[in-house]
Amino acid sequence: MTTPLNTTNVSDYIHPITVKAALEVASNLLPADYREITEGHGADPLKYLLLEAANAECVYFSGPSGRTAGMAGVEPDGTIWMLCTPAIHEYPITFAREAKRYVDSRQEKILHNIIDERNTVHLKLLKFLGFKNLGEISYGPNKLTFIKFSNA
Repeated sequence: MTTPLNTTNVSDYIHPITVKAALEVASNLLPADYREITEGHGADPLKYLLLEAANAECVYFSGPSGRTAGMAGVEPDGTIWMLCTPAIHEYPITFAREAKRYVDSRQEKILHNIIDERNTVHLKLLKFLGFKNLGEISYGPNKLTFIKFSNA
């Protein structure tokens, strides 16, 4: 069993998820994140993020402006994910540091997932966060190229 992130006194920018934040992220996704969900996974972003908002492991990120910058979560098997809004570009260094704080706070030994190879913003972030590229796979209803990644 995983332990939820304790955001008390940890960060001013990482918060327990709310339905309002999930709706904001779903309505304002970065184009690459929207493509990854719809074309890569064949999912509806609004339905997906509202379902994830019920997960105690899910958080949302804000920036110094107070705008919602994204949301993230870790599934019981160590699958980590993040979806972002254009607000990440307002304070990119703050956002990257907070994403690192979130990843570093996790208790799972191995975090992993796949990412659409076209999502260059997140690929750059994953490299900063210390994740390793484990190769490519053809994935989803459109058989797009995804990159497997892990922190192990």
